[in-house]
Amino acid sequence: MSGYLHNFDLTDGVNILRLMCGLFLIPHIVGKFTEPATLNFFKAAKFNPPATWMYISATIETLLTIALVFAIYTPYVAIVTAFHLFVAGAATYKVTRKWIWVIGGAEYCVFWMLSCIALAVLTWPK
Repeated sequence: MSGYLHNFDLTDGVNILRLMCGLFLIPHIVGKFTEPATLNFFKAAKFNPPATWMYISATIETLLTIALVFAIYTPYVAIVTAFHLFVAGAATYKVTRKWIWVIGGAEYCVFWMLSCIALAVLTWPK
């Protein structure tokens, strides 16, 4: 494949992983603007001022999404994404004290963080 099309070759598992790690951020971004409980979460997690941190988080997630989807500095962005998800998972656990994601726990953020670390390892320059 020529140009950037090889970055969207879905027969390459690394591309699938990269796209998953990036595209799954979109519901996180949208939720920050459509779910009123999100601001309450930022308050409960003691991010002060909560609205500012919510917008900063949405901005970071938007930039990470663009970089991962278009394979821009993938290994480095994957590490930054993993750190962002570590913070999200830690905040989730701090607020809910739950592990299982279907009841509001941190499990999903941890799985996603580890997926980003795997992506960074697979794409790290040799």
